[in-house]
Amino acid sequence: MKLKSILLTSVLWITAYSATQAQQTQVIAHRGFWKTTGSAQNSIAALEKADSIHCYGSEFDVWLTNDNQLVVNHDDTFKGVTIQDATANVCTAVRLDNGELLPTLRQYLEKGKQTNTRLILELKPHRTPEQETRAIQSIVQMIKDFGLEGRVEYITFSRHATKEFIRLAPQGTPVYYLNGDLPPQELKDWGCAGADYHFKVFRQHPEWIDECHRLGMKVNAWTVNKAEDMQWLIDHKVDFITTNEPVLLQQLLKKN
Repeated sequence: MKLKSILLTSVLWITAYSATQAQQTQVIAHRGFWKTTGSAQNSIAALEKADSIHCYGSEFDVWLTNDNQLVVNHDDTFKGVTIQDATANVCTAVRLDNGELLPTLRQYLEKGKQTNTRLILELKPHRTPEQETRAIQSIVQMIKDFGLEGRVEYITFSRHATKEFIRLAPQGTPVYYLNGDLPPQELKDWGCAGADYHFKVFRQHPEWIDECHRLGMKVNAWTVNKAEDMQWLIDHKVDFITTNEPVLLQQLLKKN
């Protein structure tokens, strides 16, 4: 009986510990872990470095070129090249600040397949809904081809793109809307996995955090780079924080 009691206590402790771990705020590296030697925003090195420090996820941005290819970069125009008006060959000839060539989504996913971090794919708003739909069709197919459907989450500022990701991605794929102008119930009605808003939105509407959780949804806040803002969000039990300072956030989480 004593042995059974010890075993039961151990199981209960492990279960409680696991639940606590699952509830802890997770770290998403914004544009990868780029604030470190040899890295650059949205580079393959930034993805590898985010994985090396065990971030929950690494966020990156995707555009459709004028020849319907997908490339990874944040800005619409980067180093003199406007991505929506350029071919993939022109875009991928541009060098990032760490010397890498601007990557295609295919190159990025090839490296992503070798990592453990989740891939937080942001589709940038395009000029037309038709462009966004074409991009999403290609993205969803490419993710399937790489066998990464279980490791990808989609985010976007575009209402059209949000609804298209929900329509076209496999059921249950996490899709988040970024713009910060909709209450949780409306996101739930759309089929979103949760609210992914600038942290100032949650400062103005802290009740939205609890409402998301009551509705069974997750909460992510971006882009949070100061310890005091991180701590406020941790105290309010957000699920994820997207940051340019992933090491700082990890250090803070260890103290909580």
